Amino acid sequence: MQYELRTQVIEPLRATFDSLVERYGGRPASRYEEGTIDVQPRENFHYRPLWDPAHELYDEDFSALKLADPYSFTDPRQFYYASYVTARAQMFDAFGRTLDYIEERDLFQRMPAAWRTLTTAAVLPMRHYEGGAQLVSVAGARFAYGATIEQCLSLAAFDRIGNAQLLSRVGLALGGPESLGEAKRAWLEAEDLQPLRRYAEELLVEQDWAVAAFALDLADRLIYPLLYRHLDEQALAGGAGAVSLVAQHLAGWFADQRRWVDALLAAWVADPEHGEANAAVLSDAARTWLPRACDAVRGLGRAADAAVDTGAERAVDEFAARLREQLAAAGIRTTEEDSA
Repeated sequence: MQYELRTQVIEPLRATFDSLVERYGGRPASRYEEGTIDVQPRENFHYRPLWDPAHELYDEDFSALKLADPYSFTDPRQFYYASYVTARAQMFDAFGRTLDYIEERDLFQRMPAAWRTLTTAAVLPMRHYEGGAQLVSVAGARFAYGATIEQCLSLAAFDRIGNAQLLSRVGLALGGPESLGEAKRAWLEAEDLQPLRRYAEELLVEQDWAVAAFALDLADRLIYPLLYRHLDEQALAGGAGAVSLVAQHLAGWFADQRRWVDALLAAWVADPEHGEANAAVLSDAARTWLPRACDAVRGLGRAADAAVDTGAERAVDEFAARLREQLAAAGIRTTEEDSA
């Protein structure tokens, strides 16, 4: 008796969910789309929250920034749980290999003493800034309307606590628990860091989650170029290659973070129904928060320059001028003159 093996293909009755067919037609949907688009709960909430009876449990009015269709914004990275975890596992593995290389060759201890001081005084305290940024992102994830936005903020919150852990590992490799304790005292007590600490704490009580997330991004766009590009270049010239090896990973994360943040800002400003109002809200927020961010990050630059004069404080002004140009190009005005 002979047997013949054949492959039989059973065509599915439909390619994806009805909500995606209504949006995109009958084409097969990606895993990102199936797990993200139209997931936002919109009805059957029953009761308003006791802590804010003016709003529904999920409510567009938690922020002045709105989209006519929340799903007009999608994550350019197409991250959902599985793809995100895979990407971040690779990132942390790469960082672990870099740190192993640094420790095997004792590169932190072979750095000039001034650069070790700078790292403890200006870089390691940022683990507390990242902790605050995680809380801002968590609040945004809770109150954002639209699963595409909420998902980006949720993943950003995980990223932030991950960044804090990376910096903690750097501190342990640099000088053990004592380095982390010294960095915490600097965050709590160092005069130059108090404006940045205050900035981070004020974001925690900002009522509009989107304004808080935008203000956090303004500070990020000054801090990350300062610490992980400007100081990176100066560290290479100053014999502190270990700082540069660490900086490349955080600079790479920030480039990835920018992809979805820039896309969200563009979606807000370009929205056909709310775009003009959104641009006005973002402009008001920029005029309020950008000067504070500049002052706060200048203090961080002074803390770095006190250990090694790299021109960090001056560099902040250059980054701020560039940021204002970028915001203006995006339709966000940072001065009253720009709005006139």
